[in-house]
Amino acid sequence: MPPEFYLPSPLEQFDDDRLTRRGVRVLLKRDDLIHPDFPGNKWRKLAPNLAAAREQGHKTLLTFGGAFSNHLRAVAAAGHYFGFQTVGVVRGEEQLPLNEVLAAASEFGMRLTYVDRATYRDKTSADTLDRFRSEFGDCYVLPEGGSNALAVQGCTDIPREISEPFDVVCCAVGTGGTLAGISGGLIDGQRALGFAVLKGGDFLNDDVAALQQAAFGMVHANWSVEMGFHCGGYAKCTPALNAFIADFDQWHGVRLNWIYEAKMLLGLFSLIEAGHFPAGTTIVAVLA
Repeated sequence: MPPEFYLPSPLEQFDDDRLTRRGVRVLLKRDDLIHPDFPGNKWRKLAPNLAAAREQGHKTLLTFGGAFSNHLRAVAAAGHYFGFQTVGVVRGEEQLPLNEVLAAASEFGMRLTYVDRATYRDKTSADTLDRFRSEFGDCYVLPEGGSNALAVQGCTDIPREISEPFDVVCCAVGTGGTLAGISGGLIDGQRALGFAVLKGGDFLNDDVAALQQAAFGMVHANWSVEMGFHCGGYAKCTPALNAFIADFDQWHGVRLNWIYEAKMLLGLFSLIEAGHFPAGTTIVAVLA
């Protein structure tokens, strides 16, 4: 039976002295509450792709991810709820017992297959995809992280759901799909600000632009990516980030995802403290 989704996701305001001092208002867009198996941008990216897969007559979804990829878990859940077989191509060797993420994907019925790093880097080449199709049959292929043109279009709903006036929408950036979609859903005078969660993320500017070109036939000028708050790189943490997460949980009752949203909010609060936003600015931070 298909799950029930909490859409539009709720919008929450919270009080914080660091914001009050600067005259800035921050709202949280709680996409993390949409559904426990499809948190945040996972469902927004998957929904239009599931519709396309069904329309094209596919019965199997194939996608890619590392051993801790929540994208793999979400695709597995999509297969379970919506009647698709699923294949997850995992980077690296199998490690038993399975970690929590891969165990959940397996319980949802996903077939896990493991490839070496060289093959994984070549995963989207025609030869590699043909090899996967010869092994698993005709598949609807979802990119790593789920970001493609359809996924970007799905993410345009994020700003359109916001019922209060705002100036800026912020999100964490891993592959760029959510930022690309948010930007495409804005009206004149609004802008989108992404926070890269990986080190050396300058390529994300090109990736976001390419995704927008594919989704909208143009590149919007209303977005940018902050590169300085990755805390050492993807899935890396620092004492400062841990302290920020604990403080945010204590004062606001929200336990932040340390890989993505915690870095985004740490960066956002740092910019606010530095006077980056003028007094009177309203910012919406997307938790996914």
